[in-house]
Amino acid sequence: MSTLTSKEEQPERPADLERARLWLTGHGLPDVPPTALLAKRLAVRQNTRLASQILLAVFIVALALVYTVGGPLEDASGANGPYPYRPLLLLALLVAAFVSAQALLDRRVRHVDRQAAAGLRRRAAHPVHLGWRAVLGPARAALAATTFGCAIALTAGALAASAPGVRYAAGVLLVGLCAAAAVTAVQLRHVLTSPAVADDEPALTADALLRIEDAREVTAPTMVWCMPWYIPSASMAGTALVWWNVAWFALIAGGAVTLVLITLRTARGAALARRGTTRRGRPADL
Repeated sequence: MSTLTSKEEQPERPADLERARLWLTGHGLPDVPPTALLAKRLAVRQNTRLASQILLAVFIVALALVYTVGGPLEDASGANGPYPYRPLLLLALLVAAFVSAQALLDRRVRHVDRQAAAGLRRRAAHPVHLGWRAVLGPARAALAATTFGCAIALTAGALAASAPGVRYAAGVLLVGLCAAAAVTAVQLRHVLTSPAVADDEPALTADALLRIEDAREVTAPTMVWCMPWYIPSASMAGTALVWWNVAWFALIAGGAVTLVLITLRTARGAALARRGTTRRGRPADL
């Protein structure tokens, strides 16, 4: 694999190279030496994922605050009146800020990759185009699409409720789901369209593995599971929305089981591929 020569492009900490070595070993490439190129790319991705998780937590708290603050207006008799929809405008601004902040984080990753590519003496390209089937896989793509589709359909069903509180809460949740879908689409596009950062075969293998990791991280349905899905049912006392809770529990449980099965099947297939290629004396396939 290539090695960066510029002083500014060397990893800041020796721990970065150790992380790269462990990453290569975990992906069945123990004989490939860790380089400053890979160490820098892994370091920026780790920091970006941590920042993205913090950003998502802040956004979920903002959703809950908008729902809590935007309570029903009281009429002259002190009874609850209609729900104000101005907080939804504020939520729309928060969504724009959330999507923009996530785009800036992704831009930071691409910027580091471009810097690393600029330090290469030559550039190599993947022999075939790594489309969504090769990078993400039909199973994970179907899981992500089904999770978002079912969540939006359930929320749209709550919008048809007669209770104003349920409709308001469903509106808040729907805005949050649309923001999550937009962020996922933007991130996945960047993963699929970014050029390879490599100058030899081992670097191409590491680049493809990084691309696969990024795609799986982006499309994992955990973002939908973390949304405050309970607020529409909490807006109505009694058991009128029992179906809502049952449906969401089924969505989360079914999605979690499916994700585990996909992960286990993928790991088993990769292990069999590495075992077969090792016996033939060739580098492991992806």
